[in-house]
Amino acid sequence: MLCQGDAMHNEAEARMEGATSGQARSKPEWAGARKKVLLVDDSNTVLLMERTLLSRSYDVVCAKDGHEGVEKALAEKPDLILMDVVMPRMDGIEAVRRLRSDPETRHIPVIMVTTRGELGSVENCYESGCNDYVTKPFSAVELLAKVKSCLGD
Repeated sequence: MLCQGDAMHNEAEARMEGATSGQARSKPEWAGARKKVLLVDDSNTVLLMERTLLSRSYDVVCAKDGHEGVEKALAEKPDLILMDVVMPRMDGIEAVRRLRSDPETRHIPVIMVTTRGELGSVENCYESGCNDYVTKPFSAVELLAKVKSCLGD
């Protein structure tokens, strides 16, 4: 999995940045803090696609199921969560309900990113408290637009 905290990935990324620029890239102090996005999906392929789209502009943290997603949301305090619906241990619907019931996480916008596009599934997602919904396979342009909209960018 290629997300923040993945030591092998972070080391490889630093080597790549150093090789392309002659030195590791650092963000200027005037640039301010980058916003953090939590990706919650049990598919490494989807996590990799989402991370690739978002990592140039945002710090990215990953979780493999709804249970881990709720734990990481509490620990990491992300600015936005992208959440799959169908996952082991705890599905995305239940995870969003738990996030909305906790004062520490209820304000965090959630975009559901899922293969389930039928009307009933979409309604269940919105009823659980999500802010937006994207169906897989997703368009990079659509996903980025929704992320920017939720983050006020």
